[in-house]
Amino acid sequence: MNSGTVQYSGVKYSGEIPSVYTDDDKKKRYVKKDGSCNMVVRHVPEKWLLWITDIFTTLVEIRWRVMFLTFALSYILSWLFFGILFWIIALTHGDMKDPNNEPCVYEVRSFTAAFLFSLETQTTIGYGFRGMSESCMIAIIVVTIQDVISVFIDTFVIGIAVAKMASARKRAQTVGFSNCALISFRDGHLCLSWRVGDFRRNHMVEGTAHAQLVRQLAHSTGKVNVIYKDLSIEENNIILATPTTIVHKISPGSPLYKVSLKDLRKENFELVVSFTYMDDCTGILHQTRTSYTPSEILWGQHFQEMIRVTRRNYRVDYALFNHTVKVLVPELSAEEYDLKKCSQQPKHKPLHISSPTAAVELVNGKSLEAEKASTSSAVQEQKL
Repeated sequence: MNSGTVQYSGVKYSGEIPSVYTDDDKKKRYVKKDGSCNMVVRHVPEKWLLWITDIFTTLVEIRWRVMFLTFALSYILSWLFFGILFWIIALTHGDMKDPNNEPCVYEVRSFTAAFLFSLETQTTIGYGFRGMSESCMIAIIVVTIQDVISVFIDTFVIGIAVAKMASARKRAQTVGFSNCALISFRDGHLCLSWRVGDFRRNHMVEGTAHAQLVRQLAHSTGKVNVIYKDLSIEENNIILATPTTIVHKISPGSPLYKVSLKDLRKENFELVVSFTYMDDCTGILHQTRTSYTPSEILWGQHFQEMIRVTRRNYRVDYALFNHTVKVLVPELSAEEYDLKKCSQQPKHKPLHISSPTAAVELVNGKSLEAEKASTSSAVQEQKL
């Protein structure tokens, strides 16, 4: 932006959805808002073999209705398989033809009776009508094998159900990010910030925040390169007892250092943020992810305070989790703002910028008013 009167921006907030939209909303996200990767894997060699080899992980990741269907079929097919075996044993032993013959299995003289005997054996119902005889060793061996297999099926079903209920993905849904990220002043510097909070009362330990800027570069040949750039985060180790604002200082090493509000609306990057933590109740490692497009990064906004301190406790109002308030922020990039600040700063006295109003006046050339405003703000802070 040229020198002279500088515009500042505070994007208006309407509910929980950002009010600034660009063409990148129509593009496909690299990471969806719920943290899942927006990709389809095709032509994987021996895909079905890989799924069967790691059958436990496959069953944990499938949906509940598919898992219930799979387990129901495993029980029904096992009952049917051993029922057929008992029916064949009864046929070869002659139990169907001669009612006076000593049978292998009592009261099994049809396929239906053989299936019911298989079901009763595997589920240990034991109605008392059908049972084994000592005169048929092959039937005894088949019953023993069926009992062992039924124990394995029960163990597998219970293990998969417990693993799905204790899945880190489900726990991660109770830790959420704000719907939008913000750019505003913090300690006289432009900063990018977003919120993370735990919607349960359990506290996290050893939580670590991480952020990456993802860009897709498409070549004329059709090749697409995905470029990742890490963003440095101040105080990324967090104990998430209350909602926390994660801050990235837009310094000279930041990929956003040369991005102004006008440039931001033309950008096509995606900000992917994550929070990796350990639940102090279960000790399981979890990770929550989301992403922000340039249209979801609001310029000139602050998160509204949602924590109130009472005599007995801290009160957190999650109704204000996504609420923001408008502040004055120049529409300059961090690089342009630093150059303006250095060019108008007196050499004999360092200038302390502590308020957005003073920053805007400084950029507009009102260095004296900015100095007075910043000095008064610093005095008030010392008194407080």
